[in-house]
Amino acid sequence: MPRVLIALVSIGLSIFALADCIQTEDENVRGIPKWAWIVLIVLIPWVGPITWLLVGKDRSSASGSKGLAGAFGPRGADGNGGARRGRPLAPDEDPEFLRKLDEDIRRERREREQRSRREDGGGDPAPGSSPAP
Repeated sequence: MPRVLIALVSIGLSIFALADCIQTEDENVRGIPKWAWIVLIVLIPWVGPITWLLVGKDRSSASGSKGLAGAFGPRGADGNGGARRGRPLAPDEDPEFLRKLDEDIRRERREREQRSRREDGGGDPAPGSSPAP
């Protein structure tokens, strides 16, 4: 049983390190080229994956990676899920999209109010003037 557990941990560590290496952008790879890290991870159990995880990836770069746990959570240069270089943001995280959405909502409300005033027979008051008492 201990042999099986050791083998499973070794395989899991290798798969994790290999996936992390493949997904890492080339400018964040340290030491040797990415293809050499992949060969090292695959051919040398324990040593290759652990070496990759400790020294192969630049985890202090502006990509906002938070170590191993950062691979699964929101990442960004500000540490709060902000924009990562070249990656699109989700609509609810994009300040430009939210600003445009707010402007669209306000414009539609103004147009709806103007239509309802016209339908009530009051006409459209001149901009900047107050309605007659």
